[in-house]
Amino acid sequence: MDRNRYSAIAHQSHTFYNPMNPSKIDKVIELLDLKDNDKVIDIGAGKGEILLRIIERYRTKCIAIEKYVDFAEQLQVNAKNRGVLNNIEIITKDAKVAMKTINEPFEVAICIGSTHALGGLHETLDTLRKCVNKGGYVLIGEGYWKQQPSKEYLEALGGAEESELRSHFENVKVGEKLGLIPLWSYTTNEDEWDEYEWLYAMSIENYCYEHPDDPDRDAMLQKIRTWRSTYLKWGRDTLGFGIYLFRNM
Repeated sequence: MDRNRYSAIAHQSHTFYNPMNPSKIDKVIELLDLKDNDKVIDIGAGKGEILLRIIERYRTKCIAIEKYVDFAEQLQVNAKNRGVLNNIEIITKDAKVAMKTINEPFEVAICIGSTHALGGLHETLDTLRKCVNKGGYVLIGEGYWKQQPSKEYLEALGGAEESELRSHFENVKVGEKLGLIPLWSYTTNEDEWDEYEWLYAMSIENYCYEHPDDPDRDAMLQKIRTWRSTYLKWGRDTLGFGIYLFRNM
């Protein structure tokens, strides 16, 4: 079973590939206060919704780095349908490789839910601050522990380590220690998590119901039902998600 295909099916009805309410993301976009033709880069852009909203509001020039070709193709379709294709360049490379070839400065650098692509939160913040002009912005989306994860929960996540995430407070401090100034943050509440997770699970359930001959059907159902149980038993009380807006100094 292809992991990216599974994710694409599970997220087919989501506006964003994270549990943050769109109104909160719109508020953060409003805070950017950009000008026409300012440059923005997004690491792990997915279907590009956040960049498309930034372009529509500010008419910026954007680079979207998205390794998964199907996501990148959908991003291109979305940009064309919304009349902003000329404002966006799509790069389908590994993020670490792509960033080595990009030398131009940006007013905003974004990585929401994809810090693993650059090696983790610290590495991502450090990379992005170096490509952002002084006074520009770094926008990060990152998970955090609301409470100490149980051993059983970590095992259910495939042998995850507690050290892979921090607390909400510690996420902010990582940026501060790198010289970034925290300006704003939102965290996902329980209703937002529930909407995200149930829509995620329902999309897989519906797909498998409608495509009984798909060779990955049984594997997808087993995976989503295990994940749903894990979320309800442990994840809902333990895992948080926040977006963090920093100014580069």
